[in-house]
Amino acid sequence: MRHVFKIRVLVFAVALVALAIAAGCASAPLSTEASTSGIRAAEEVGAANVPRAALHLQLAKEELARAKKLSADGEKEAAASMLSRAEADAELAVALSREDAERAEAVAAVERVRKLREENR
Repeated sequence: MRHVFKIRVLVFAVALVALAIAAGCASAPLSTEASTSGIRAAEEVGAANVPRAALHLQLAKEELARAKKLSADGEKEAAASMLSRAEADAELAVALSREDAERAEAVAAVERVRKLREENR
């Protein structure tokens, strides 16, 4: 009789531990830090003012919002995938913004060289 009681207590303890682990994994918050900081970086470099970059910045914001909703609905894998997309779009927005700024600097430099050449003739 004691043997059966010990087995029941052991089974109950294992079930309780499994439930605690499952609850801990299910309630783990979605880490949005990388996506959020990527979006913030894109905004800081002026992505909203560069048409191609603005598109990807908007996509990143929408994907972040979708990821949060998916996470709230319990779809952790889909949420993590959407977060990766948001981070990638934010990084692309930063790169496109920087490319636009560098292109503008190059055009200005070429114009300065042209003016200097005209002055030295």
